[in-house]
Amino acid sequence: MKKQILAALLAASTLCVSSSDVSAHQALFPNTGYSWVGDTMPYYDGQQFRIFYLEDMRDGDTGFHPWSLWTTKDFTDFHHDSWVIPYDQTNEFAKDSALGTGSVVRDKDGLYHAFYTGFNWRTMPKETIMHAVSTDLVSWQKMPEDSFRGSKPYIYDDTFRDPNVFYNPDYDEYWMLITTRSQKARGVIARYTSKDLKHWENKGIFFENDMGSDANMECPTLVKYGDYWYLTFSDQWPSRVVHYRVAKDSNGPFEKPAQDYFDASGFYAAKLAKDDKDLYLVGWTPTKWDSQDKRPTDWAGNMVTHQLKQRADGSLYPVPVAKAAERLNKAEVLTPVTQSGDVTVSGQDYHFGGKGYADVVLPRLSGIRKITGHFTPNSQQGKFGLMFNVGPQQTGSLNLVFDQANQQVAFYNTDTGKINKAKPELSVPVSLQPGESYDFTLLIDGTVAVLYINDQMALSTRMYSLPEHQWGIFSTDSEVSLTNLQSSTF
Repeated sequence: MKKQILAALLAASTLCVSSSDVSAHQALFPNTGYSWVGDTMPYYDGQQFRIFYLEDMRDGDTGFHPWSLWTTKDFTDFHHDSWVIPYDQTNEFAKDSALGTGSVVRDKDGLYHAFYTGFNWRTMPKETIMHAVSTDLVSWQKMPEDSFRGSKPYIYDDTFRDPNVFYNPDYDEYWMLITTRSQKARGVIARYTSKDLKHWENKGIFFENDMGSDANMECPTLVKYGDYWYLTFSDQWPSRVVHYRVAKDSNGPFEKPAQDYFDASGFYAAKLAKDDKDLYLVGWTPTKWDSQDKRPTDWAGNMVTHQLKQRADGSLYPVPVAKAAERLNKAEVLTPVTQSGDVTVSGQDYHFGGKGYADVVLPRLSGIRKITGHFTPNSQQGKFGLMFNVGPQQTGSLNLVFDQANQQVAFYNTDTGKINKAKPELSVPVSLQPGESYDFTLLIDGTVAVLYINDQMALSTRMYSLPEHQWGIFSTDSEVSLTNLQSSTF
């Protein structure tokens, strides 16, 4: 009976339908081409991923960030539905003049529920938890009577958002995690519980900032994978990276792993999702002002997804999404355009002798690419890596640099010849030991390039000058062998 009532209610109501822009995209890191991907809210419906997101139109409207939708089975072919939940354009004082992050959950009767942040900078409090329902995940009916705002013990006037809702079988109830602040003016994650997805009870602080700052912990998710529960969140300042914590029980206590993040600040606001067997982390890589490499980053950009693997101790590490990487199986022969310095080339193998600067320039990059290889450093000296937008001096303006001395991989937004005197724009810690062999995968889609290093870390970057230009490999005083360097596409 409840199903019939809900179906009749939705059929008779004025629904929030998507716009006429419904299209298919082949991509690794999608956006629409006219708008940008903000905070993502992935949901697996049993057959495919529905990745809701805040669509950044950048059109100057007084409202902003409707929920839009990417649908995919393999993180390569995407279907797009725009504005599946719109912001309110009728009332300047509406609670949802702008939309914020949230989540989607299915109840026992098959009805889908979206919980999201309503935002209005003209009101106080500014943020409200809001509710919508759907039978098909595309057309949604808002339920304004279910809205609620924060209460003690939270300072919630400006921070009460990002509801992450899921059914917790361990406690036979729905949980909602919310980004907010404590009376100590410190970032916390609050927990609310419900039996019916309409009435929510405040259960107090679930997790408090343990990073030595007072930062908000944005876009939390809590997912069980294997024998462990994983809590993720993004620190709003100062690092702006996605962190995770591990527990054996959904109620904690949560432990901080030795390496508690997956990527640098070029990957933000990511949320966990899993299908029948695999775990994923879906976020975004920002654009830059005026589409220029030297300019500051914007909010929103392209969607980027990491697949996460689990070690025996419960710790996680990022790898390329297997289904997407497997599609890029058409190998291309890499024929050097030119080379210089102390380097020996034999087919797809390269050995740098470590005397000064040496490089190999390769043909221009275009389209979607997967670049793979193995490297073995023979000392802790010098640096080596991949360079892009290579000019007449056989150096690049954009560089992914393996730095043995500092045990890191870094992105330098400067000329290859100046990296020893420059500071990297982004970096992640990576173990690089002499005599050890490592592999890497670089995925490229347009101006987004994501590097995965030997089951350790990922490094997501934006490079506007990468497409349609030559690239190459280089060494600065580093003796290193780079073998089986390959490029492949669809």
